[in-house]
Amino acid sequence: MSNKYTTNKNAIADCDVCGFQFKLKKLKDLYVRKTNTHIKACPECWNPDQPQNMQGMYPVEDPQAVRDPRPDKSFTPDGPFSSRDIQWGWNPVGSGNLLAIPDIPDNLKGTGGLGTVTVTIT
Repeated sequence: MSNKYTTNKNAIADCDVCGFQFKLKKLKDLYVRKTNTHIKACPECWNPDQPQNMQGMYPVEDPQAVRDPRPDKSFTPDGPFSSRDIQWGWNPVGSGNLLAIPDIPDNLKGTGGLGTVTVTIT
């Protein structure tokens, strides 16, 4: 039984992208979204299939909710690391407690500074 095709050991072909001649075995197929386009490209013109083109092909699950959540028990009203400590900031920083409401924490302090600009003339 004979083979219908010859070996491509010495076959010459044109690059479908740039048009230059190369040995056929040096040319590679171009793939788009994992589909062979049957375009033969030389090593300089060949690009791998882009991963951005694969978006939507594979299911991606990114759940945000927690199953059976439990309340945070680290709340200590007098502790320094209370997870439920609310800080109100306005006027321009901190509450100022204008209404004299008791038990409102006011730990926000505004800080700022000025830098310098150095100009070098050459």
